Parts: sequence; structure tokens; C-alpha cells
Amino acid sequence: MKAARFHQHGAPEVLQVEEVATPNPGPGEVRIRVAAAAFNQADNGIRAGYLPIPVTLPHTPGYDVAGTIDAVGADVTLLAVGDAVIGFLPMTAPGAAAEFVIAPANVLVAAPTSIPLTDAAAIPSVALTAWQALLEEAALQSGQRVLIVGAGGTVGGYAVQFAKRAGAHVIATASPRSSASVRAAGADEVIDHTSSALLDAVAEPVDVLLNLAPITPEEFTALVARVRDGGVVVSTTAWMPAPDDADRGVRSVVVYVRSDAAQLADIVSLVDAGELGVEVARQVPLEELASIHEQSAAGTLRGKVVVVPALA
Repeated sequence: MKAARFHQHGAPEVLQVEEVATPNPGPGEVRIRVAAAAFNQADNGIRAGYLPIPVTLPHTPGYDVAGTIDAVGADVTLLAVGDAVIGFLPMTAPGAAAEFVIAPANVLVAAPTSIPLTDAAAIPSVALTAWQALLEEAALQSGQRVLIVGAGGTVGGYAVQFAKRAGAHVIATASPRSSASVRAAGADEVIDHTSSALLDAVAEPVDVLLNLAPITPEEFTALVARVRDGGVVVSTTAWMPAPDDADRGVRSVVVYVRSDAAQLADIVSLVDAGELGVEVARQVPLEELASIHEQSAAGTLRGKVVVVPALA
């Protein structure tokens, strides 16, 4: 089978498409014929070697997968050959930027039927991140006010939708390039962070502050002043701590997304009910994955990209 792999950490060009042996599933595992694997920013960090996730070299990236089961291992009873599935794969294991991938059966759920299977690869880790940040860690409630910093990114799109669906008043920051999509996702207020001082633009306190953007620690700490007493600060920026304000009862948490099949199944149900939109900017073949990593490293990548082995 074809797989994109890197044999050493380094620049995007270390990624090469190679012929490798097709893997076989072990107990509790299935083999998936990959329809698509999503590219995530963490893939760039793992390849470059600055994200401390221990992978065995050579490594195939791509921990978000959509595809069809074509073989099952021993002890797998709830999934069968031919099932269309999606899942958030273990980040340390060989990934889905390949024609086939092995997956633990317990991380997979039935794929949505209302969108193309290739598009469904854009759901797992990013939608789970938004779900766990807002609905689990922040316990966002109807009638609350939430400020989502960096709403124009892939996690942000889901975060805005989940917050609006929860009945919150959603204030989102976005650049002019992504402001229309953020507003379409349900934001009540959209602040152009390229032209407005955020502290000035948010006049009233918020119950929840969700940071998804690479802001400075000083900027982040200043924003906590806009969180009401007893409120919550949630962040996905794992490279820096999330500030709190213990004197006012403002707690903080950094979210490290985890695979959760029950939550992912609920998310799929929302997609199929037409209550959650999934956006994919581009589909590319395996041979273009190194270019996607290069664009990500340069900060020029826009929108969600999925890698489709069948395009090769």
C-alpha cells in the first residue's frame, strides 16, 4: 500500500510517499480502507519534532480518519467489514495518511450519512476539542456569555456552533478573511482582532473565555479581567498555562483532547440532524501532503484540508 512517512524529524520535505506492507489488525483492532485523513496543526509539530508526542520512526501522520472497515481482528464484535466509520486515532500510532490504517475498534463510530465520507475526516479531534472545552470543562449553559478567541480556525468553527446550540451569547474574534464563516456558524458578535483592541471591544463580562489562538501570555492574562467572578477560562494552547484569578473565583484549565467514542457519536448525530456543519476547504492526494505541511509551517494554510489516498 501507499503511505506518507517520515524517517526522521525535520522540515516538510522529510515526508515521502512510499510503498509499505499492508498491516493486519490484532485483537480489538480493525483495518480501515482510508477514504480521507485530516491534516491538523499538531501533525506539523510531530513531524518537526517540537511537539513532545513519542512516535516510532518511520511514522505515518494523520490521526483523524474516515473510511470503510475491510478487516477485523479477534474480539471485535460491534464492527464489521463494510462499515463506514470515523475516529480519532492514538497520536503515537501509525496514522491514516495511507491507503490503509489499523485502528482500535473502541475509538471508532459510525460515520455520518448526510455528508461525503471524505469530508467526515474533518470531524473527530477538532470537534471533540471544542466539545470537551466548552460543554465538558466549561459546562457552558444557556443564557451565558462566551468569548471565543481565534474562532476563525477549525476548532473555532465547531466551538461557535456548540456554544450557540447551547443557548449562549457568542462573542468571537476573527480576521476579515474568516469573519463571514464565523458569523454563519452562529456568532452573535464578531470582533476583528486585526483592527480592534479586544479589551475595548468586549465591554460586558463573559462567563466563559475560550482561547484557541497563539496570543501572548500577557494578552491572555489581560483578557481574564473580562471574565466575571466565578467564571471559567479554557485554553487549547498547550504550550502555555491558562491564567486564572483565584481572588475572584475564576478558574482555568488547559484542554488536552482525548478520544471519546460516545461524544463523537453524539457529534455525528448532530451532523446527520443538520444541526452541525462540517467545512472542508480542500482535498489533496498523498503526494501533496508535504506541501500542506510546508504551508502550515509558514502560516499560510487556510481552512481544513483532508488527504484522500484515492486521488493519487
